[in-house]
Amino acid sequence: MPNIKSAKKRVKVIKAKAMQNKMVKSNLKTILKNADAACAEKAENSEAAIRLAMKKVDQAAAKNIIHKNAAARKKSQLAKKLNATKA
Repeated sequence: MPNIKSAKKRVKVIKAKAMQNKMVKSNLKTILKNADAACAEKAENSEAAIRLAMKKVDQAAAKNIIHKNAAARKKSQLAKKLNATKA
């Protein structure tokens, strides 16, 4: 446990940031699952769900919550699923 005042504050700040990042990651996973489900059902709103998922992936990558290459991979997978539902 830190004894210095600034170190105590850093512990609090890091904990708050970790909680925020966890919340964003959890929300991203939920949106990706919803997009997956929409594609599996071949629903008419699947394109909107994929577009929202891609946007959220980009936002998470911009905030360094997920790696930029992981974001690119997820977007590629989403695009493949969308193209498969159209064909």
